[in-house]
Amino acid sequence: MAKTTLFTNGRIFLSPLSPGQNAGLHTPPSFASALLIRNDTILHVGSPQDEPITTALSSTENDKVETIDLAGHSLLPGFIDGHMHLMIMGQSLTKLDLGPCKSLSDIQSTIRSYAAANPDVPRILCRGWMHSMTPDGVTAKDLDGLDVEGKYRPILVDTKDLHSAWCNTAGIKDLGADEWKDVPGGTIERDATTGKVTGVFNEAANITYVWPYLARVATVEERVAAIQAAVEAYHSVGYTGAIDMAMDEGAWDALQELRRRSSDGKEGIPLRIAAYWLVKPGKNDEENVRQVERAIELAKEFNSETTPDCRIVGVKVICDGIIDACTAGLSEPYEHNGHREVPLWTAEQLEPVVKRADEAGLQVALHAIGDETIKTVLDVLIAHASPERRPRVEHLELSSERDAERLGKAGITASIQPVHADPAILRAWPKLLGAHRCGRAFAYREFADHGAPLALGSDAPTAPHAPLPNVYVGTTRRSYREPDYQTTVNPHFALGVAEAVAAASQGVAYSCRDENRIGRLEKGMKADFTIVDMEWEKEKLKEAKVLETWFAGKKVWSAKN
Repeated sequence: MAKTTLFTNGRIFLSPLSPGQNAGLHTPPSFASALLIRNDTILHVGSPQDEPITTALSSTENDKVETIDLAGHSLLPGFIDGHMHLMIMGQSLTKLDLGPCKSLSDIQSTIRSYAAANPDVPRILCRGWMHSMTPDGVTAKDLDGLDVEGKYRPILVDTKDLHSAWCNTAGIKDLGADEWKDVPGGTIERDATTGKVTGVFNEAANITYVWPYLARVATVEERVAAIQAAVEAYHSVGYTGAIDMAMDEGAWDALQELRRRSSDGKEGIPLRIAAYWLVKPGKNDEENVRQVERAIELAKEFNSETTPDCRIVGVKVICDGIIDACTAGLSEPYEHNGHREVPLWTAEQLEPVVKRADEAGLQVALHAIGDETIKTVLDVLIAHASPERRPRVEHLELSSERDAERLGKAGITASIQPVHADPAILRAWPKLLGAHRCGRAFAYREFADHGAPLALGSDAPTAPHAPLPNVYVGTTRRSYREPDYQTTVNPHFALGVAEAVAAASQGVAYSCRDENRIGRLEKGMKADFTIVDMEWEKEKLKEAKVLETWFAGKKVWSAKN
């Protein structure tokens, strides 16, 4: 039976641009005052006096129209997280958060208190460690002796960015890390004298060994529950869709199990999910391409025609590390130690992966943070990825002026996460990079002005997942984590408010080739939206409150509940 709902007396956000374009810094938001939906589809956006609305209100052919008074609040397209990690996000909700810690002693004290308060958990899993908290380095011994007396549980700590992991001696044993062999693009830290594993695993070693371990020790029920928890957390902040940017077998199996359980598969998961299959550094081209073939196989079964709300759209390759760990690929050595990182992937290694994915119709997403890596991935994408596939570069934290221009002229999507530009987490950058290079950090304005389509994401759980704080940092270049911290990061690279909101909804939909269904409030689009109490001034975005989230014409979250 058809259900028709009219939303009135609100500010209904109208996208100021066509898909694939950017609104610009100074474009003000524009609004309609009424939205009419029937079942899961938008029928009309305009004013209450428009003919489609008056006809619906007077018609006797349908059920009575339910009218909802927005009371002056804003109604926005459902946000779509342009870069996140779904299962890991859900798992992180139950991990001990070390984010507030400032030093090794803070970390140790926090874990010691948690261990005492949680004597029955089999493992102590933590998140939020930053290398700047432990500038002298760490080993397993730094985590030994923190458990309650008589217990010696594995302790495993993720870095905030998920590029490294650190464990205690019991953790080394539980992981089986003493038997691990080095992998391309990763490091297993070892004692210089004995060669024994010290308990820290970086980049590809973390992805190859630690991530599968975490999936393996979690039961199917725990993995399914993690995804459910992530979906609920996303509804609470206004999301109706997400792009998983490192899908693998464990997460995909759990996702399919949850789909089977959701209303016997009739309605599915109330979040529109597009996934990029993670390609890990292999021993040779054949091993790398074999992973692409797996993505191709899955995409034939799970695609926009068969499962439009849970599909494999492309492959993702992590091409360098991060600046805080000094593993991002830079054109000049790091300022404090003269080190230059060896690439996780060379252009020669990337080319077969990109070529095979592109010829199979898959999108290609390449993680690139440092300027040298950004140059490399642009070289490869411009040469080997078809523009109509909408290739993308993830993060783009330290780009040259020349490469910002190349990105835009090639129409390559700039997949950016403003929450990573929060000044409160960049205090170590001047020491690591030098002030001259910090001036090139997070050059979003250049990307947009040169024509690169923007897609905003959070990279959750490596950063706070809520979209409006993300928009706040992107438009003010100030800290959301520490509101009293007055430092700004290159404010001349800021985005406009309407521009950022559009990039966090329509821009993400465009990036994964779904702009004709979701991301905008227009006739014929899916009725995915969020109702927000907010003021449309960038400095006040941090005070915005999500009131309701609607998915496919149904309310899936309310602040009142």
